[in-house]
Amino acid sequence: MTTETEGKKRTVEDLAAVFGQHFAAATFAKLPADAIRAAKFSTLDTSGVILGASGLMDVLPAVVELARESGGTAEGTVFGFGGKLPAEQAAFVNGAMGHGLDFDDHLPEGHHPSVAVLPALLAVAQRRGGVSGAEFLTALALGQDLFARLRKNVAWKQDWFMTPVVGALASAAACGKLLALDAGEIGHAIGIACTQAASTMQIAYGTGGDLRGMYGGFAAKAGVFSALLAGKGVKATSAPLEGRAGFLPVYFGEWDRAAMTAGLGEDFQGSTILYKLWPSCGVTHAYIHTALELMGGPGQTAEIERIQLVGGDFAKQLSEPAEVRRRPPTSNDAKFSLPFTVATALLKGTVGVGDFSAERRADPAVHAVAEKIEFVEDPRYDWGRELPAGAVRISLRGGAERYAEGSHDETPGAARNPLGWDQLTAKFRDCAAHAARSFDRAETDRITATVDRLDTLDDVAVLAEQLG
Repeated sequence: MTTETEGKKRTVEDLAAVFGQHFAAATFAKLPADAIRAAKFSTLDTSGVILGASGLMDVLPAVVELARESGGTAEGTVFGFGGKLPAEQAAFVNGAMGHGLDFDDHLPEGHHPSVAVLPALLAVAQRRGGVSGAEFLTALALGQDLFARLRKNVAWKQDWFMTPVVGALASAAACGKLLALDAGEIGHAIGIACTQAASTMQIAYGTGGDLRGMYGGFAAKAGVFSALLAGKGVKATSAPLEGRAGFLPVYFGEWDRAAMTAGLGEDFQGSTILYKLWPSCGVTHAYIHTALELMGGPGQTAEIERIQLVGGDFAKQLSEPAEVRRRPPTSNDAKFSLPFTVATALLKGTVGVGDFSAERRADPAVHAVAEKIEFVEDPRYDWGRELPAGAVRISLRGGAERYAEGSHDETPGAARNPLGWDQLTAKFRDCAAHAARSFDRAETDRITATVDRLDTLDDVAVLAEQLG
């Protein structure tokens, strides 16, 4: 790993310049097939969860109202609500909805690449006009790749919230690409974004509040603003990423420069992105799957005496304080609760986008199962390189016991059990059914067809308009 001390003596180009050159030189023709697939999948998936959040996030109408009060040039479509806002505001509002259901894509290591990048790119595409689908997919694939390279190769201590922190940089570079900035300007956009990269994991560890679902919007807005400033000639400081008090030494202390640049332009690490079957924190998924497997399906909760969820440091955050996690006061708390999500799954066989409403959170049947759930800490399952899996032990009436270790390899949506296009299409329709405005089957079919042929579009703005 590169250290801060080494960074002081550095004579090679700062990584911001390296990434700027890479982004400027990239073309759609050079993208590998798996990068194009991931960009298309993420476009459909992220668009769908934004639509779902538009109707299910209680705070969103007020956020949209505030954004509209600011006025400005009508550029980017507000998904699910219709109408247009200046590109920065559209990126913020759409990005704020992107993680609202905790249903958006994520890396195996955790954190969410597309929510910071895609809303920003669609807003910039509408502002610029005439952006082809191939240009859009190229910028998105580049942004997803940069997010993954930054996320995977720093010394992270569960302190900074990586999605808005590295997402701001990835979004800025991707927006710079879509604005046809040159290599130096894209490097400056990355440097400018460093002044806006913020948010800590307390958003995840704490309970209550609305920011847990909205943080993607801040990174998306920062990406648009940084790229637009760079396009107007604003220059960042020298060595913004690796200088003495640069982004990497200050935020992380150690980073693996060689790994960040290995295979640059050939290995697009966004292709490792995973897509969720259930709208809750990714750590809950292995527990949901394992509990259902142990019980042979839903509806047998009367047989259960006690459920022990065994996990490490991060799973503990999803389980305590126990009373709040068993009866979560907000929808965000519910999506981030192991007792609530596991109890819901054992009753229904799944967890759906409608299961976090006030009515469902007050369901005495869910409370009864959640009360049987307790957390057992085991440091073997601490969050390391990838999201931890944990284990489930279920004690039945009569003394029988069932135990299994969870596996993210077997969980639906995992790398070895990925969701396919048809599953993502069904997920998109389900999310769109909860949008702020009604989307009929003809509209959802039209949108999925548009995404499917995205690389052939002359102007990607048609997709943004369909989502409004």
